[in-house]
Amino acid sequence: MILTVGSMTRGGIAFVLSALLAGCAVLPTTSSPSAPVVRPAQSASLDFSFNGRIAITRREQKQSAGLHWLHSTQKDALSLLAPLGQTVARIERDATRATLQQQGKRYEAPDVEALMMQVLGWHLPLGGLNHWVLGLPSATEIESQERDAQGRLLLLRQEGWEIRYLRYADESAASLPVKLELKREDLSVILIIDEWEAVS
Repeated sequence: MILTVGSMTRGGIAFVLSALLAGCAVLPTTSSPSAPVVRPAQSASLDFSFNGRIAITRREQKQSAGLHWLHSTQKDALSLLAPLGQTVARIERDATRATLQQQGKRYEAPDVEALMMQVLGWHLPLGGLNHWVLGLPSATEIESQERDAQGRLLLLRQEGWEIRYLRYADESAASLPVKLELKREDLSVILIIDEWEAVS
């Protein structure tokens, strides 16, 4: 059960989010990173941080936002950003709970995906996504996969999701993905990664 401070309805929240994430079908533009994208060491326990952009389509409803994600083995922290850089929503999770802050309201639930669906109307599969953004399958069963001549993932089906790798940083076997498409049922997510940063 989700605990909420305040009485804003889900419809009101969705309206506010949609208004703040204006730009619907078009991903926000950002300047190119000054440093080349470098693949962190491929490890299931890798901590990382990146800046990027996200576009979500669900039941013909479209939203887009900037995205900052800080991942560690103990915690995830994601910020959804408006075009001018303001934080629209902040999502955090650890081993025991997930929280989402938006428009001065704070929501809490045991499961981050359920919390995002309840408040935002869509969700990211963080448990698998922290592997997929590195071009790696997660530890769960792989339904199917396709790889290119360098051994990099082109298509991965896992945990009920279809993940397509649309672009890598360069042609090398060790390059990181910079554009992915994730699909599940009526939800489609385009993720573009602009800047990678390994976290010490």
